Amino acid sequence: MPGLGNFDLSDKDATPYTTQIRDLPITERPRERLREVGPSALSDSELLAILLSTGRKGRSVLDVATNMVANGGGLSGLAGASHAELCEFDSVGDAKACTILSALELGKRALAVRRDNRVRINSPLDVYNLLGTEMAFLDQESLKVLLLNTKNEVLSVTEVYKGTVDSSLVRVSEVLRPAIRENCPSIIIAHNHPSGDPAPSAEDVSITRRIRDGGDTMDIKLLDHIVIGMGTFVSMKDRNMGFD
Repeated sequence: MPGLGNFDLSDKDATPYTTQIRDLPITERPRERLREVGPSALSDSELLAILLSTGRKGRSVLDVATNMVANGGGLSGLAGASHAELCEFDSVGDAKACTILSALELGKRALAVRRDNRVRINSPLDVYNLLGTEMAFLDQESLKVLLLNTKNEVLSVTEVYKGTVDSSLVRVSEVLRPAIRENCPSIIIAHNHPSGDPAPSAEDVSITRRIRDGGDTMDIKLLDHIVIGMGTFVSMKDRNMGFD
């Protein structure tokens, strides 16, 4: 976690949690705002404050939540934090850390449920909307294969590599195996750059070209290779990288 040394941990266990959401002025209460304007209108800090529920003596829960978002690398940083790392924040103990982790896991599972609704891929943006939020938070590279039917509907998403997606390590047969097994006519591959910069590397181009050529020999069309960064992505097909 970035910046853990900046957190105030001095009297975390000695000071009771007494400042609750109901102690805030009505106009500052996140729960009331959520009821009135909906969750999408609330800031990350306000949503987190609802999960935390209580702050501590002399410090409102909204202050605690704002500190977590500001010093924890934003929402993406918190999403990648472990239980132990969350407990290092001032005013966060076991129960609050478990609540935050549970909420984040529910969000990830909700994304997985959406995948089962046969999303149709009409553009690179559709791939990013499907996988971007989840993959941008990963601290390791992950290579996934989207299996498509003849209508470009997503039948499933399979992770085939996790760790360093290196040209010398990626085997074309492993990438194509799910499509061969399910008799899919086309695939899209996607992988993330933990650095946040989605600019394709020479390795990415090499991998794309090898998978495209291997797919052609088996009548499996590689439609695109999407590289996902933090809040952005690159379509290698659009840039004619590995598809030349």
